[in-house]
Amino acid sequence: MTIDHRPDTWRTTVTPRILYTRLALAEVIPWTLLILGMIGKYAFGLDWATMVGGSIHGFVFLCYSATTLAVWTDKRWSPATGVLGLASAVIPYATVPFERSVEHRGLLEGPWRLGPGGDQPRSLPERALAFALRSPVVALLVALVVIAVVFSLLLMAGKPTEWFS
Repeated sequence: MTIDHRPDTWRTTVTPRILYTRLALAEVIPWTLLILGMIGKYAFGLDWATMVGGSIHGFVFLCYSATTLAVWTDKRWSPATGVLGLASAVIPYATVPFERSVEHRGLLEGPWRLGPGGDQPRSLPERALAFALRSPVVALLVALVVIAVVFSLLLMAGKPTEWFS
């Protein structure tokens, strides 16, 4: 039996910094589409415009939120930093300055702490993340299904402005 000593290229290539930076920037596009959709709806009567922008924004919002939770857990962010990261997705374009802030403070440094060959997980969130990092294909499929289910439930719930009326 031979032991493969090659480095895990996924763990060293898709670092928390790369993943978080890309998703923070990706949030800009759906916000722009949603704002343009709102202009289209209220200035030109194009009711469908907010549905398109809002749906894309909702999906990317959920992906960004899941990534924020993963990085928060892996990098042991303070509760205030983690909550601020989640809140940044609610304010148009705020994910970029937030990402720059945590990057500047060194909170995205290094590989995944809980990935293969990394630290042993201690809590339930750490165990879930460690499984996801050690089985990325399975985790990606599960995450996409969960996000799709949550996304579908939110679509069925209707417009956010009508949830509490």
